[in-house]
Amino acid sequence: MSKRNKTILIALAGFLLLAALIYQIPRVKSAIAWRVEKVMIYTKNLIDPVGPVPTALPVTPQPSTPTITATATPTPLANLTPSITPTATFPPLPAQASMASPPFEQQTPNNCGPATLSMALHIYGWDGNQSDIASVIKPLLQDRNVNPEELRYYVRTQAGWLNMEYRVGGDIETLKRLIAANYPVIVESVTSLDPNDALGPTDDLWAAHYLLLTGYDNATQTFTIQDSYHGADLSISYSQLEKEWKPFNNLYIVIYFPQFEDEMKTLLASNWDPILNRQMALTSSQADTAQNPTDAFAWFNYGSNLVYFDRYEEAALAYDKAREIGLPLRMFRYQFGPFLAYFHSNRNEDLLVLTDYARGITEMSEEAWLWYGYGLYRKGDYEGALKAWKKADQINPNFFEDQARKAMGLIQ
Repeated sequence: MSKRNKTILIALAGFLLLAALIYQIPRVKSAIAWRVEKVMIYTKNLIDPVGPVPTALPVTPQPSTPTITATATPTPLANLTPSITPTATFPPLPAQASMASPPFEQQTPNNCGPATLSMALHIYGWDGNQSDIASVIKPLLQDRNVNPEELRYYVRTQAGWLNMEYRVGGDIETLKRLIAANYPVIVESVTSLDPNDALGPTDDLWAAHYLLLTGYDNATQTFTIQDSYHGADLSISYSQLEKEWKPFNNLYIVIYFPQFEDEMKTLLASNWDPILNRQMALTSSQADTAQNPTDAFAWFNYGSNLVYFDRYEEAALAYDKAREIGLPLRMFRYQFGPFLAYFHSNRNEDLLVLTDYARGITEMSEEAWLWYGYGLYRKGDYEGALKAWKKADQINPNFFEDQARKAMGLIQ
């Protein structure tokens, strides 16, 4: 071999070694792996395009099978006793309120939950970052969803000097009341993804996203938000937030010092009691289906609120209606009430079809694999079920056990 060729080989080997060492840097590895994965997903869906959410399989009504209509009579609130006395009126709110913005944190891929929680915790003096949170509640980069329960788990176990609660059925006045009392609020809403993040040419680019609200202004009818995907100190109108908040049952999250729990009870009033909060959300969502019978999100929220009360057969029918009207293709990346409803109402084929679709959209979803495994187990495919559960455990071992126990009704 000539001296020149040896020099070239040595240089090439040195370059490859340097590239390998650079690739081990976490930020570099994350960026490259994420781009490679996006190309692979897009190519896969270019060959086999993502279809719409499958509609429900035909159901043969049984004598005990409930029917569901948009005008059904809701369960009376009087049947529930709240743990505190509901507050009928609140003092007038100021026309505007704001708090100092936390240091902005641009989310890394699939990390809006940890990034948003990190910003919120900084308001309370915490000094970590989104990586610290993600390492506990979503150790794999490819895990694309963080549930409110996971965020609460992190706060209660890793920042125990704080407490966190979440409720559903929120409204604009509740958000403003909390902000006026200097409590930042996290909401789960919709965002439109960058086209570069598309699954394929038929992608609707619809995705869930956490926002941190740190101010409001009645004059402009806007909230100030910290958006880990789009930027710091942005504005969103009350009406736009209401529209983008609805697909997630108007879920809101508050963090507070335990010694101020009485103040939080006063601010939330009836909504402090989680059962009463959910019952009010159930009544409201049912009324929404009557007023907007072609709104898929109204039916989906109704189903989710029914699931909370273990009314699985009714919930399954509500989810059927939502699927018939049409849902975004990523809906089951973030919300899993339909899996519980179909499993517990013995509609196993619907469970398998829907979880299979969810796995096709989001392959790294421990929830989809968990419930797909339960569907296979019930079908008698024990080997397939075991493989599915192992996959779920690989994606997020920190929460697989609790999710499995919840599925079997052992914990709430």
